[in-house]
Amino acid sequence: MKIILAASAGFCFGVKRATNLAFEAADEYPHICSLGPIIHSPQVVKKLEEKGVKVIGKVEDIDHGAVIIRSHGITAEELDMIHQRDLRIVDATCPFVKKAQDYATMLCNEGYSVVLVGEKDHPEVQGIISYTRGGEVFVVADCKEAERVPNRPKLGLVAQTTQSFKNLQQVAETCLEKSKEVRIFNTICDATSVRQNEARKIAREADLMLVVGGFNSANTTRLAQICQDIQPRTFHVETAEKIQDSWFDGVECVGITAGASTPRWIIDQVVERVAGVSK
Repeated sequence: MKIILAASAGFCFGVKRATNLAFEAADEYPHICSLGPIIHSPQVVKKLEEKGVKVIGKVEDIDHGAVIIRSHGITAEELDMIHQRDLRIVDATCPFVKKAQDYATMLCNEGYSVVLVGEKDHPEVQGIISYTRGGEVFVVADCKEAERVPNRPKLGLVAQTTQSFKNLQQVAETCLEKSKEVRIFNTICDATSVRQNEARKIAREADLMLVVGGFNSANTTRLAQICQDIQPRTFHVETAEKIQDSWFDGVECVGITAGASTPRWIIDQVVERVAGVSK
């Protein structure tokens, strides 16, 4: 059985940076926590917990020590509270996420109503919204939701970093019908489009696709959806233990890809497990 592993599978730049910062900080500070999971990989979060990094849900529950800001970023209000409590900050926010936050701030300061393309309940999106400091923001998942955005003199677009370019483009086209002035910042991370294009190519060749990564990871879930549309025999798994032998009946070629928050050691275990089935 042939196995095709995506070249870009696994950690992106921002996640790798955040993870390295977190493990280094765990060795440096005796009292340390992360505000929310550092990345959307339950297995990495567990390893950090074993090194003493507790996941805390609210700033109010942190009274001393150091706090790691997750790769998805936090809200402006949470950052203000951290500074007020005089806590040590380990800022692991992805630089691409920070750029989206900065653009949202700038657009509101310059009088634009912001259209944010993304998943409204995702922590990255909630963070970006907060940096407009009460400005007018419309969160839309796609062009259908963008049709409900009211007409405004000036619209400014930014996107959740894991969105597809095609989706941003379609929303932008809809917004051009809503305003005489539309300013667009493409805040999508290149790592997202590279992984998605690679997944499409492999899904067309494979008889079965495995997409590896946390179920709470937006970019991994999106990869699974993309593969599913092309190859119906697509399975989203977090670890090798969840793979079933029965999936491979009649399969000659298996494609494997993984989200940007999936560590290499989990990917290697999945490849080893699939290789074992083929023997």
